[in-house]
Amino acid sequence: MPLTSPHNPQLQKVRRAVETGRPLEDGVIAAEGPHLLAEALSGSWQVEHVFYSPAARERHQELLAQVLRRRIETTEVAERPFKSISDTEQNQGLVALLRAPLFTWSAFRPEAPLVILDSIQDPGNAGAIVRSAEAFGAAGLAFTSGCVRISNGKLLRAAAGSLFRLPFLENLSAAEIVRNIGKRSLFALTAHGRVSLAETDLRQPFALVVGSEGRGVSEAFLKASQTLSIPTQGVESLNAAIACSIALFEARRQSA
Repeated sequence: MPLTSPHNPQLQKVRRAVETGRPLEDGVIAAEGPHLLAEALSGSWQVEHVFYSPAARERHQELLAQVLRRRIETTEVAERPFKSISDTEQNQGLVALLRAPLFTWSAFRPEAPLVILDSIQDPGNAGAIVRSAEAFGAAGLAFTSGCVRISNGKLLRAAAGSLFRLPFLENLSAAEIVRNIGKRSLFALTAHGRVSLAETDLRQPFALVVGSEGRGVSEAFLKASQTLSIPTQGVESLNAAIACSIALFEARRQSA
C-alpha cells in the first residue's frame, strides 16, 4: 500500500531536505526526476532509496524495474503527499535518495583543469559550470564554503547528470584550496584581468577560479592568482557560467 499521509516522518525528512537544498541527517541527497535517477544508476553515486508515485509506477516501468533488480529500497507514495516532497511545478513522480562518493584531492587528474567555484550561490549558474566542466574535460570541481550546496535540487537538475561523473570537494576555504592545488597555476576570471584569456598559455596544469556575479572573485584568491579577462564589446562582464565555459573551451582548444 502506498504512503498516504504527508505527515509520515520519512516524508517529512525528505521534504525538509528538498526545501532547504541540504542533505538529510545521514548525509544522503534528494534528487528528483527520472533523468537524475537514471544518471545516478549509471554512475558512481549510490542509490539508497526511491520514492515513486502511482503515476510514475506506470510511466517509468523500465527504470523502476532496474531499481528493483538492484534491490534498492522503494516506497510508493500517493499522489497528494508526493507533491509535498517535489521541488518542481510538474513533478514526474520520482525522488531518489543518493549518497555521493567521498573524494579527496588525489581524485583530481593533475594534467586537467580544476574548476573552483568561489561563493557562487545561484544553483543554475553552478549547475551550468559543472556541466561545462565535464564537457571540456576538467579534472573536477572545488566549491568554497559560500557556494550553493551540491545537494540543491536546482543545481542537480542544471548539471544534468554531470555531477555524478566528476570528482568534487565542497565547503572549502580559499586557503585550503590554494594550499592543495599543488603545481597547478592559479588563474582567476575577472572583468578587468591583467592578462587576456587568449594570450594565456592554458596547456599547463591550472586551476580556474570563477567568482559570483555579484561580488566577483574573493580577495583571498585574487592575492594568490593571475587574473584573466575575456574581451567583450558593449557589456562589462559575462555571466559566470558562460565565462567559465569560454575559458575551458580555450584550454581544450590550446591542448588539441
